Amino acid sequence: MEVHSTLGHGFLESVYQEALALEFADRNIAALREAHLPVRYKTTVLSCGFRVDFICFESVLVELKATAAIGKVDEAHVLNYLRASNLKKALLLNFGRIRLEHRRLIL
Repeated sequence: MEVHSTLGHGFLESVYQEALALEFADRNIAALREAHLPVRYKTTVLSCGFRVDFICFESVLVELKATAAIGKVDEAHVLNYLRASNLKKALLLNFGRIRLEHRRLIL
């Protein structure tokens, strides 16, 4: 909320990601930025994969958006990230609106 309160809406997602990384560091929140998530097919790791915005405390996936609204497609992507990461909890944050929009997703 601090990032959205300070910057407002209208910036690109990369701006919010950079600011949120600083906020996490200031608050001593352990966060891995742009974490790579491999995707497996049966026993093979595929050459493609996902890159998520943050994984916090090695247990919570955080995905950022800067769009007009969060949709079902965005939620589906985050659920796929959870499956690929073997994590159970995620936050989907949208900085693209006048008020910060958020969703808590559990696998």
